[in-house]
Amino acid sequence: MSQTEKSVIPFAPMDKGNDQLDKAGQSILNLLHKAAGVAEQNSQQALDIAQKLSHQLRAAEQRIADLEAEAETHRDSAERAEQWLHKVYSEIEERFLRQESGRARTNAR
Repeated sequence: MSQTEKSVIPFAPMDKGNDQLDKAGQSILNLLHKAAGVAEQNSQQALDIAQKLSHQLRAAEQRIADLEAEAETHRDSAERAEQWLHKVYSEIEERFLRQESGRARTNAR
């Protein structure tokens, strides 16, 4: 044997200690892959839920905007109705109440 052959140490001699080490390493890698798969599933599920909630939020915001527009329409209608009631009241007051006070003055003479 030459000097070089004596200084080379085999990397992984096949004995039971290394076989157990390989099995342990492989088991750790398998668990790591499983954990990564579970984390990926959880992440995807969270993303799906977030998207669903985002769509629901947009739908709710649109419904709010629709209801606000409808409320504004009703406020405008109520305001117009109020204006008409005031106009009718003024007309009644002018025509009937003034006539009544004019008749009262005529009768008092």
